[in-house]
Amino acid sequence: MQQQMAATVEEQMMVKAIREECPWETLPKRIQATVVTKEEWHRRVVDYCIRKRLPWTSCFSRKVCKEGEYYEDLMRYLRTNLALYPYHLADYICRVMRISPFKYYCDVLFEAMKNEQPYDSIPNFSAADALRITGVGRNEFIDIMNKCRSKKIMWKLSKSIAKELLPAQPVDLVIEPWWGVRFVNFTLEEFKKLSEEETLAIDKICKEEVNSYVLFDPEVINGLYRRGGVYFDVPVYPEDRFRVSRLEGFVSNKDQSYEDPIEELLYAVFVVSSENATVAELAKTLQADLYQLQAAASFACRLGWAVKLLDPDSVLRDSSAPALTNNILCDDDKGSRTSINSEKSCELLNNDSDGPRKISGTAYVGFFVDANVTSYLMMGSLSPGLKSHAVTLYEAGKLGYSCIADLCDDLASLEGKKFEGVLQEFANHAFSLRCFLECLLSGGTSPNESTEENYQDSSLQDDFSSPLSNKSSLQSTDSTVNGQDGDLRQQQDSMVDSDASSLSTTISKRKESTANDFDSSQMVSQNHSNQTTELDGSTGNSPLPKTKRNYRVNILRCESLASLTQSTLERLLLRDYDIVVSMNPLPYSSVLPSMAGPVHFGPPCYSSMTPWMKLALYTSGGCGPVSAVFMKGQRLRMLPEPLANCEKALIWSWDHSVVGGLGGQFEGNFVRGSLLLHYLNWMTKHSAVIVQPLSINDLDDSGNLVTMDVPLPLKNANGSVPSALPGADLPEEQMSNLISLLEDLSSKVELSTVGYLRVVRLHKVIESSDLSNKECYEWIPLSLEFGIPLFNPKLCEKICQRVVDSNMLQKNDLAEHYESMQNVRKRLRELCTEYHATGPTARLLNQRGGPKNSPRQLMNIVSGRWSPFHDPSSPPSQGGLSPREHVRLKLGRRPKCFTEVLSFDGSILRSHALTPVYEAATRSVTEDTPSPTAVKTDSEDSDTKDVVLPGVNLIFDGAELHPFDIGACLHARQPLSLIAEASAASLAIK
Repeated sequence: MQQQMAATVEEQMMVKAIREECPWETLPKRIQATVVTKEEWHRRVVDYCIRKRLPWTSCFSRKVCKEGEYYEDLMRYLRTNLALYPYHLADYICRVMRISPFKYYCDVLFEAMKNEQPYDSIPNFSAADALRITGVGRNEFIDIMNKCRSKKIMWKLSKSIAKELLPAQPVDLVIEPWWGVRFVNFTLEEFKKLSEEETLAIDKICKEEVNSYVLFDPEVINGLYRRGGVYFDVPVYPEDRFRVSRLEGFVSNKDQSYEDPIEELLYAVFVVSSENATVAELAKTLQADLYQLQAAASFACRLGWAVKLLDPDSVLRDSSAPALTNNILCDDDKGSRTSINSEKSCELLNNDSDGPRKISGTAYVGFFVDANVTSYLMMGSLSPGLKSHAVTLYEAGKLGYSCIADLCDDLASLEGKKFEGVLQEFANHAFSLRCFLECLLSGGTSPNESTEENYQDSSLQDDFSSPLSNKSSLQSTDSTVNGQDGDLRQQQDSMVDSDASSLSTTISKRKESTANDFDSSQMVSQNHSNQTTELDGSTGNSPLPKTKRNYRVNILRCESLASLTQSTLERLLLRDYDIVVSMNPLPYSSVLPSMAGPVHFGPPCYSSMTPWMKLALYTSGGCGPVSAVFMKGQRLRMLPEPLANCEKALIWSWDHSVVGGLGGQFEGNFVRGSLLLHYLNWMTKHSAVIVQPLSINDLDDSGNLVTMDVPLPLKNANGSVPSALPGADLPEEQMSNLISLLEDLSSKVELSTVGYLRVVRLHKVIESSDLSNKECYEWIPLSLEFGIPLFNPKLCEKICQRVVDSNMLQKNDLAEHYESMQNVRKRLRELCTEYHATGPTARLLNQRGGPKNSPRQLMNIVSGRWSPFHDPSSPPSQGGLSPREHVRLKLGRRPKCFTEVLSFDGSILRSHALTPVYEAATRSVTEDTPSPTAVKTDSEDSDTKDVVLPGVNLIFDGAELHPFDIGACLHARQPLSLIAEASAASLAIK
C-alpha cells in the first residue's frame, strides 16, 4: 500500500512537471531518481502528451521531439488501440500527413481483421464513426471476415486479403451548411489533375475568409472529398449552443480501455448539455478543459448526435480563425479562463437561497428514471420506434425535450395491443411513462378548461373533468387483495391485467405551438406577493398565475447522473431545471438533488428510501401496524412475544441487501410465521430489519393481505381533503374509517408531494365480539412512497389526476411542498440521531451492566404468564382473541410515560418506566451533550448515501416507538460494553 501511494505521488509530481514544462535539469530529485536518464524523461513527456491528444504546437513535446515524429507516434498509438480519429488535430494529420478519416478507419478495420479480433473489440465511438465514414458496420465486418476465412491457407499466409475487401472510397456524408471546407497539401501531379471547377474552388478556399460548405458547389466539394483533396472542419466556439438529438447510428460495443479525454467527455456532455447553455458554460459546469470540450462537441455534431443552434450570421463567420483554441488549460486556470455569457446561469449557480425556487415563465423539468426503463423500451420489442429512444437514453443518459413528442407518439402506438407474460411488465412501464409525460407537458391542467376558468375559483377543483379517464369522478384508491405469499409489490402488480393498455390515455396532445415554441418569448410572470403556506391541514395555498405555465421535460437516466461528481450534478440541476421528478422505486445508488437545488418530487433524502421512513410515518401520524426493529448482527434463539405465534409477517431489510431471495424487494416480503425466526437470523447477518407480525384475522379468506394505494397529492386546489373515494369498492363503515384516517393524517403528516400512500386493512382489536364482522376492520398506514410508480399504470394515472385536481404545477411557487419535505427531513434526522449506534438511547441502554441495572420501575405486565408455543389458546379473559391480538390490545391500552422500555424475558412482555433521575439523564444527553459522532445535519444528509442503521432494538406499539429489550431471546448474549472494552484493549496492545 505504501509503495502504491508513493507511486501515485510520483506520478502526480511528473504530471505537474510536464504541465510546467520543467527541463530535465530542474526536476525534483525524487523524479530524477525514478526517471534515470534525460531520454527517459523525454519519452515520458511524449507519452503523456499523446495520451492527452495534445497538439504539438502548444504542449511540452515541441521542446523534446520533432513535429513529424510526434504525430507519427500519435497515429501509431491510435491505430494500436483502435481509437477515435483526432479531428481536432486534422490541420496537421489530414493536411500535412495526408491521413484522412477514411484512410485511418480502413487501417483500424484492417488492424482488427488482421488480428482476428471480433467487431465488439472496436470501441463504441470508433465503430460509429467508422460506420459513418466507410459504411462498414457489424454485418459488413462479419461478411468480410467470412470471405477471408473461406480462403483458408491464403488467409493464413497473407492478411492483406482483408484490405482488398474494404471499400475504396468513403460513403456520402450528411454535411451541414456551416461546416468549414479545408484543402490538403497537393502534390504537383495532383494539382495538374484538378478540373477547372475544382481549381476555382481551391483558389476560393485560399483567398476567401469565409469557407462554409454552403458557399460552394456541393458536387465539386464532394468529388474532392472522395479523392482525399479536402476535409471538413466542424467549428465550435465558446458561445455556441447545442441540442443533443437521438444517437442514430450508435454502435453498442465495448467502452475504450485506453485514455482519451475527449471520448470520456462525450458521455458527460450528453448528460449536461442544454439548449440554453453555451459551450463555455458546459465547461464550467463540468470543470473541464474548454479546448477538449469543444473537440467533444465538434465530434458529436459530426455524427449528427448534436445539433448546433445557429443564428443567421454564424454561417458566414470567418472560419479561418481557429474555433478550437490551442490553449491547454491547467487545473488552476480552468474556471478563470471560461467565459459565461448567460446572466441567468450565473445567478442560479451562485444562488444559496434557503427557500423554494420561484418559477416564472416556462418551467424546465428533469424526470429521473433508471436503466430498467430503458431496457424495457429496448428489449420489449414493443415498438420499432422506441429502440432509438431507448439507445439514446441509455448511452447518452438523457432524452431531450425535442425528442419527447416523438417518444409519446411511439408510446401511443402501443394503444390497444395485448401483451402476455413479461411483455406485460414492459408495456406497463411504457403506458405509465406516456401518461405522466403528457401530464407534465399539459402543465398539470385539464385540456377542457380555458385559461381563465382554471384559476377563477379554486373551490371548484373537485368537479374538474379528468384528462386521464372517461370517468367524471376521481378513483383515488386502488384496493388489491393479494393472491399469493411473497412480495407485496408483486401482489399489487398482479392486479394490473393485460388490458392495462386501455388505461394509458385520453390525455390530449399539447398544442403544436407549445411543442414548437422553444425560441418564442417566455410568458410574463405575475407579481404576486408571497404567501406563507400553512401545513398540518390548513387551507392556505400559493397564488395561482393568471396565464398557463408551459413545461419542457427532459428524461435523465440516474445511473448516468451518478457518474458525475456531486458538485457537477448540483451545478447542472441548478442551471437547467426548476423541478425534478423521480420514478418509483428509485435505485438506492442514484443521486438526489440537494436542498439548495430544484424542487424535487421524489425522495427528500436517502433515509426516506429506508425503513426509517416507515417509522417516521407511524410516529408522526400516531398510528401504524405493530413493528419490531432488530439490529444488524444479532442471532435469535426464539421470537419475542409480539412476533411469536403470528400467522404471517412482513419483513424488510434496511439496506436493500438480498439474502436468500429476501430483503431486496421494494415492498417487503410476505413470509409465514413458522419460518420467521429462520429468515430473521439469516437477514440480520447482513443488515438491520423491520418486522410487522400479522394474525390470521388480519388476512382475508385466501390468506392474503388487503392493501390500498392512495394517490398523492392528497389535498385539492382549495386545500381540502376529498370527502369521498368513489373508486374504492368498500363497505360504508370501512370507507368512513378510511376517510377519517386520511383527514387525520393530512393534519399530521406532509402529503403534498407526488407519490402514493399505501394503507393496509387490519383486524380491529376489541374485547367484545358482539360487533358484526364488517365493523371489525380498520385502515392504517403502511408506507409512504415518493415519486411516480411506472410499474402500475392505474396508480400512475390516478396520481396524474391528483396533480391536475391540486393545480400543483400551476402555482407561482411550491412553498408548501418545500416545507413539507423539510419537515420530513427533520423528522428522519431526529429518528436517526436518537436511535443510531452512537445516539443517546443506544449509549444509555448499552452501558455496562445493561438496561436491567438501570434505575426503572415496572409499569405494566403487557402479556400474561403463558407461553404462546405451548398454550396457543387465548387467555380466558379475552374471549375470542388470538394470543397475538391479545398482546396488541395490551400494548395499545397500557399506561404511557416519558421514557419507556419494553422487555421480553422469554415468557412475559413487560413495560418499564425509567425513574425521573434516569429520564433527566436521557434529556440531558439528548439536548445538552450531543454525541460527537451524531448523524449528519440536514444539509449533509441529502448528500450522503451512507445507510444509518439502528443501534438499538425498537418496537412500535401502534402509537409510539420505544426501545425493545430482547436479551433473553439472543444466542450467546454478551454485554455490548464488554465487547467495546475488549476491542479497545486489543487495539491498545497493538
